[in-house]
Amino acid sequence: MLDVDPALLGDTDERKQLREVLRDFFAEAVASEDVREHLATGRGHDPALWARMATELGVQGLAIPEEYGGSGFSFAELAVVFEEAGRALLCAPLLSTNVLATYALLLSGDREACARYLPGIAAGTLTATVAGFDDGGVLRARPGEGGWTGSGTADFVLDGCGADLILVAARTADGAGLFACEPGAEGVTRTARTVLDGTRPQALVAFADAPFVPIGQQGNAAAFTGRVLDIGRAALAAEQVGGSAHALDASVSYVLERRQFGRQIGSFQAIKHRLADLLVEIEAARSAAVYAVACVTASSPDLPAAASTAKVVCSGVYSRATAEYVQLHGGIGFTWEHPAHLYLRRARAAEVLFGTAGDHRARLGGLLGLNAV
Repeated sequence: MLDVDPALLGDTDERKQLREVLRDFFAEAVASEDVREHLATGRGHDPALWARMATELGVQGLAIPEEYGGSGFSFAELAVVFEEAGRALLCAPLLSTNVLATYALLLSGDREACARYLPGIAAGTLTATVAGFDDGGVLRARPGEGGWTGSGTADFVLDGCGADLILVAARTADGAGLFACEPGAEGVTRTARTVLDGTRPQALVAFADAPFVPIGQQGNAAAFTGRVLDIGRAALAAEQVGGSAHALDASVSYVLERRQFGRQIGSFQAIKHRLADLLVEIEAARSAAVYAVACVTASSPDLPAAASTAKVVCSGVYSRATAEYVQLHGGIGFTWEHPAHLYLRRARAAEVLFGTAGDHRARLGGLLGLNAV
């Protein structure tokens, strides 16, 4: 593996301050009761909170260049947002809008498209998502007298029902191309999918000769769509670390309060061992996530291996942490009223988002030249 600047592997004073501000904000603005309310809505998040995140904290524009209305910080700062959002179980289209769609636009090299869409994303007035980035060419686009049109279906599109803009990777006669499509346009049908994690809604999006607006050089999308997904995996890993940390903190707090047989259950050796093992695993996951984030920030060619490693490690640890979260809370941990199951649902759903652990172990084997052995 290639080296990255060690400064990218630790918190700077700015990132520590950002973390504190975000933790206080999410503690005040996000509650498990609110999460349950969002599960029943089509958008899956609170537009008012989304607007506050933009106007009060500038979250949506954090990693967007200043020339497009953002603050010009790096992905490392955005990863802090994801870790704290994961800790709070924030319901918001951060992953789809501020990672997948934003970096697709930036990596496309289309300055006109960036100037058209990124200021709205930075201001919190435009949400976006991507479709067809990993479907193997199911979506197709062709030019016509009235402009480009696209056809096909993309399933399990993140925030597919609520996004104001969809960036589509579609096959053309010249290869894969990137296109913008407004969901309200004629020929676009969006159907919400029933998913395990209602805090991250997904949809089946169908295009029937829908109007597409080309972005960047046509036939060149394959050069960066894979990298966009790896950036998404790095962001998801940071979120999983935050969720795991919450599960550990909540479990430690509970076992220090709950008494059985005249003593705190946290004083039992078996409980101590389980929590100590979980702490070690979370720190390992944090290291994997931090390295993946550093590879994004440094534009390292080692990102594919780092992103797959983080996906395998962080997914497994988050699932283990949330399982312990439920079990160590005893009977109450299994109830609908307790927030543990909300974290468990997100952990299980995140395990298969952007590929399963098995997929990424196979990918790592190929990247390291082990599959042929």
